[in-house]
Amino acid sequence: MASAAGTSLAPRARADLSTQRRRGGPPRNRVAVLGAGIGGLTAAHELAERGFEVTVFDRKELGGKSRTIGVPGSAAGGRAPLPGEHGARGFTSFYHHVHDTMRRIPVPGNANGVYDNLVPFSVGDPRYPRANNLPDGFPLMFGFYFDPKELLTPQGWQRVLVEMFLKNHAVPVPEALYLASRFVAYLTSSEERRFGQWEHTSWWDFVGAASRSAEYRGLAATGLTRALVAAKETVASARSMGNMAEAFLLALSREATGGPKVYEVLNGPTDEVWLDHWITLLRNLGVQFHTGHEARGFTVDGGSVSGARIRRPDGSVRDVDADWYVCAVPTDRARGLWSDEMRRLDPALAAMDGLFVDWMNGLQLFVTQRLDLGHGYNIYLDAPWRLTSYTQKAFWPGDYASKYGDGSIVDGLTIDIADWDTPGLLFGKPAKMCTRDEIYREVWAQLTAALDDDGRVALPDGIVRRWQLDPGITWADGQNHNDEPLLVNTVGSWAKRPTARTAISNLFLAADYVQTDFDLATMEGANEAARRAVNAILDASGSSAPRAQLFSREGIAALEPLRQADAARYRAGQPNLFDLG
Repeated sequence: MASAAGTSLAPRARADLSTQRRRGGPPRNRVAVLGAGIGGLTAAHELAERGFEVTVFDRKELGGKSRTIGVPGSAAGGRAPLPGEHGARGFTSFYHHVHDTMRRIPVPGNANGVYDNLVPFSVGDPRYPRANNLPDGFPLMFGFYFDPKELLTPQGWQRVLVEMFLKNHAVPVPEALYLASRFVAYLTSSEERRFGQWEHTSWWDFVGAASRSAEYRGLAATGLTRALVAAKETVASARSMGNMAEAFLLALSREATGGPKVYEVLNGPTDEVWLDHWITLLRNLGVQFHTGHEARGFTVDGGSVSGARIRRPDGSVRDVDADWYVCAVPTDRARGLWSDEMRRLDPALAAMDGLFVDWMNGLQLFVTQRLDLGHGYNIYLDAPWRLTSYTQKAFWPGDYASKYGDGSIVDGLTIDIADWDTPGLLFGKPAKMCTRDEIYREVWAQLTAALDDDGRVALPDGIVRRWQLDPGITWADGQNHNDEPLLVNTVGSWAKRPTARTAISNLFLAADYVQTDFDLATMEGANEAARRAVNAILDASGSSAPRAQLFSREGIAALEPLRQADAARYRAGQPNLFDLG
């Protein structure tokens, strides 16, 4: 279990919360939250429970990039629109902040609220279909017996890792040994070394991918970055990737020895099984929402924000007055809000210009034939566009055709496109230069290249009745434009990320670019950032309310003495004991 700091506010009756907010809230309790993604909703939740009057503004819809996007015109006969989902909505057993929030969102019939709407599945379930009739791999699968006592020593970890890397993968033994040694070097590295050395090294360089076989690169670089996080292996920092690898390995070892499953996914559309319940709770806590309201900037007076400029749906712009301001919009949007004066008052805001955002958007296919794609989650190692796919019906109970669409659709396939810059198979163009129809045809070609290469047809022609490209992708001037890019933790980017509390006295940040212990641009990272922003507001306002609970990232306890020894080696200018180059 992750360690925790602070105290979580115990759930109370809705009437009691409303009464506290009206009568017992702090004297300066008006909060404007800009952005209604996971960070914004989390901040609203924690603040409303503590007696603050919260108003949330968002330029689109509630839920941000996590929301369900229904296919326009697809509903008939009283059914809901076909549910467009961005990705698998995957959660891991080392997510703690989001899980805590979910447990506090009531759902009729669920003892643990929204949390009970998560479906666990085994570490061996994700499949890695290969093209050119290569055997499908399972790079993150243990799949063999090991003595748990082996995980008490670096040598034991190395043996387990070597067997993991060799199983179902044609990596040469010397390369598997080398990769295992790199993992051991990271696992035994102190925090000082992780920030001082590995933060400034790319994952590609850390694992020595350039000088090794294509199979090694497919496992150590491409495969692991896709499996662990949405990141580009050539630019992602070794610290960010290494921290996630450590968390996964710890979770994998627990699953393999009878612990909880590493992966969980929602058992229905995100709005239906999570966000709608959350928004209902927040409304009952007194939170007000304004969608179609876009933040355009701030007015600063004497080192504090005196107003937020909001463009309303009718195009008019008005100033919103509050005591505290929480900015929870994504990286690219936030940077556009900082005026020259704000950048002068807080250089950390100006440093955000050095952060890198990339594209990772989805394509949804809705089919008339039940899909048989393993356990439902697939990572396509050979796809030029670095595709992953998620079969909705594999995880959602009930009759799909009777709930969504026009009655003819029996399943949905959600595909994430993580590489928009590499030429594809059909047209020889990157996704950024393809029309919508070309993207659909190219994705289909890359899927079938991996799934249908053994003579079995997993995706027959003619089964797609409807499809939808993420509406954040728009075509203009001969190329695509992305309205919702994603932050990528590149080499050295930690220093360019601000903390939740800014140098502007009443401005706080609650988005996944904030420096957090979890570190990555994920729902978990955004949730943690929001909690840090809330605690900073409580401190600044002098509130005596319990602080929002914070969970700490775990390390492998048996290796802690080696990490402590490595801190001394790092300060002495010596390499990690297991870093053999």
